[in-house]
Amino acid sequence: MEANNIELITRMVIQALDKNEKRDSGFVVPIGVSARHIHLTQEHVEALFGKGYHLTKKKDLMGGQFASNEMVTIVGLKLRAIENVRILGPVRKASQVEVSATDAIKLGMNVPVRESGDIKGSAPIALVGPKGALYLKEGCIVAARHIHMSPKDAEAAGVKDGDIVSVRADNERGTIFNQVKIRVDESFTLEMHIDTDEANAAKISTGTTVTIIK
Repeated sequence: MEANNIELITRMVIQALDKNEKRDSGFVVPIGVSARHIHLTQEHVEALFGKGYHLTKKKDLMGGQFASNEMVTIVGLKLRAIENVRILGPVRKASQVEVSATDAIKLGMNVPVRESGDIKGSAPIALVGPKGALYLKEGCIVAARHIHMSPKDAEAAGVKDGDIVSVRADNERGTIFNQVKIRVDESFTLEMHIDTDEANAAKISTGTTVTIIK
């Protein structure tokens, strides 16, 4: 074989191996484990804490959100309760309670898996605060797993807003998460959100990294 042909074939093999390595290495994303929490309208904040009350900030979160100092009790249909559930701010246009599947069992409820904000026809739940209580006919969900990322991160990962991907955790449990939705916004910090059930089953904690599988 002529020397120039050998050189050409060698170059093609190296390029192919390089592409495979990049594809197999994937895009690495840190995990954020999301505990049960609540989003409220201002009207519902006042129903629970008193007229004119406003949430107070405990800790800043991504996308302009914050963990507030305020917590309430949530009550299921069978009067089973979970205390000290934290409220996240700022206030929203619709109230929403996010729990894990284990929480739903404890509350004695059938709670659907939904994207945040998709609460139509979701489970009802009651909330009890220091100054009052309220009943939501819908609004309780198990949050679907998702990845927050900036446009720059999305470009680097080769994905776009709304894409559905799988994610691999290369630890002793070797877990693969399917049906993970990509959410892209300038205000987002790169992070995959899973709930406490998913994290415990896969032996994952906040800060653990996973890899997107396309």
